[in-house]
Amino acid sequence: MAHISLNNDLPGIRGLMAYRPETAKPLNELAEALLRNDDNTLSRGDRELIGAYVSCLNDCFFCQNVHGAMAQHYMQCDMSFIDSIRQDFTNAAISDKLKALLAIAGAVQKGGKLVTQELVERAREFQATDREIHDTVLIAAAFCMFNRYVDGLGTAAPQDRQLYIDRAPQRAAEGYANLDLYK
Repeated sequence: MAHISLNNDLPGIRGLMAYRPETAKPLNELAEALLRNDDNTLSRGDRELIGAYVSCLNDCFFCQNVHGAMAQHYMQCDMSFIDSIRQDFTNAAISDKLKALLAIAGAVQKGGKLVTQELVERAREFQATDREIHDTVLIAAAFCMFNRYVDGLGTAAPQDRQLYIDRAPQRAAEGYANLDLYK
């Protein structure tokens, strides 16, 4: 049960969005721009994975499962693969560039000043562009905010991970900016 009365039974951030649609709009537009914009050299799956990874570090059950399921959907893999990346991306079967970007995302999760020139240079060694580095930092920072929003108000999160997996294709088709999703 949420710490405040949301006047709805929607889980996680969905309940918060329905409670305050005027703040939902810019938050959803940010998520849409960061995670779904096709004018990006990082795949939607890579960007969702960055969000899921940061959410895992922040121990935000709702967000790590929503965005883990989204990454799984876009990457056309199973959740055990996504879980293995979240648990130890350094040994996962992903590109060195994505590993370097996840290292940057992990640094952001601890504190922005922990993103060092060495982390940035390592990402560049694997052909990460300035835009990809920028977007990784912004996705990680945004997810820290989203995670704290969800958990700070004690929202409910379904414990059945299959619900998140089953919903991912619909979320992928509809996107984040469709406010009707929160009604």
